[in-house]
Amino acid sequence: MRLNYDLTLEQSQKLIMTPELRQAIQLLQYTSLELNSYLKREMEENPLLELEGTSEDNQSMETLKDEKDIDWKEFLESYDDISYRSEVDRNRKEYSFENFVSYTPSLKDYLIEQLNMISLDAAEYRIADYIIQNINSNGYLDSTVVEISSQLHASEEEVEAVLTVIQSFEPYGVGARSLKECLLIQVRDEKDFLIKRVINDHLEDIASNKIASIAKELDISIQKAQEYVDFIKCLEPKPGRTFRGDGDDTRYITPDASIEEIDGEYVIFINDVTGPRLNINQYYKSLLKDGGDVETTEFLQEKLNSAMWLIKSIEQRRQTLYKVVESILKYQKEFLIHGEKRLVPLTLKDVAEDIEMHESTISRATSGKYVQTPRGVFELKYFFTTGLSGKSGEVSATSVKSIIKGIVDGEDQKKPLSDQVISNILKERGMEVSRRTVAKYRDELKIPSSSRRRRF
Repeated sequence: MRLNYDLTLEQSQKLIMTPELRQAIQLLQYTSLELNSYLKREMEENPLLELEGTSEDNQSMETLKDEKDIDWKEFLESYDDISYRSEVDRNRKEYSFENFVSYTPSLKDYLIEQLNMISLDAAEYRIADYIIQNINSNGYLDSTVVEISSQLHASEEEVEAVLTVIQSFEPYGVGARSLKECLLIQVRDEKDFLIKRVINDHLEDIASNKIASIAKELDISIQKAQEYVDFIKCLEPKPGRTFRGDGDDTRYITPDASIEEIDGEYVIFINDVTGPRLNINQYYKSLLKDGGDVETTEFLQEKLNSAMWLIKSIEQRRQTLYKVVESILKYQKEFLIHGEKRLVPLTLKDVAEDIEMHESTISRATSGKYVQTPRGVFELKYFFTTGLSGKSGEVSATSVKSIIKGIVDGEDQKKPLSDQVISNILKERGMEVSRRTVAKYRDELKIPSSSRRRRF
């Protein structure tokens, strides 16, 4: 064996992740909230970046192109003529959810208002206020009487007495310590004692729809037992859930894109409100044009490079998102016309091949992004669904779920359909769906089993 050194030349192709490429990928997968936060940080670090309309000398792009400084023009052209700002349809109104938000009192605020309208001594008021502060968002008391008594150095009898007062407040059922107590508070004034007995002794039977068992135990007809159960099911199990004034549970979705029907055609708009529109600051641009000391020029040149790459990346993100939504619209146009029953099977690969991009790019572009359609606001991933075999080709799982729900909604409630019967009906309609799959989809739709759906 001979060991020696050789000097050879080889040609090879490699994909190098430049900082600019990483930035473009990063921006693509950001949600609108993450993108806004990222851009705000970038504007804090880069003086050449500013929001559209904030420059003291905010000139249009056409004015910039008319400038006599040839070097500046060539410099901008080196960035593939990417615009300073994203395209904006000035005829479309932009809305802020802040304009629609009104004050709504929280559950605790509402209870305090009622507390201030009754007469209590200082000690009782202190106990009542402590109880209200320990009532959760569903209207239930999180602390026990023993714990409250220990914390406030009051007797358990005093705490119980004040709690009874709180439980007389609206919404009815508030301040309960269990579901049973919550329901019993709501039927305090009912003269039929059997309703209270059903709540006390047969809540599990109600959950299991064992109407016959309730009727036998109470020695009443099945029809009468069904009436009691129906009445109890109309009571509010979570009396505090209608109050959301604290703001903790308020969540707004700002769609990244919208699909609108205009003159019989569906048109796509990218919502630029989800990302601030950026400009190059005119003052620093003029400093770069005029020259100056070397360090300042190098600093501004570096920041300009960074700013232009960021603007270009935002534009690429916008164009990619548009292409993805456009492709989804092409495949799912029937959904917009007829609803979820016409949703067709669709995969990331289908869209990737359609717009000639990689699947990972489609995945990033659809993750956490929403589109507003004539049928509501949907996450883009909603339109990607698996398929099941049928006579006319594949049928989406979402479409099958919608059909199952329609079948259950139209069934005879006294003779509800079993999963096997539903499977047979689907086969008659040309969809091969097993009983087990029907049960799975029914659970996902939160539809009870046939035994629990039965009415007497």
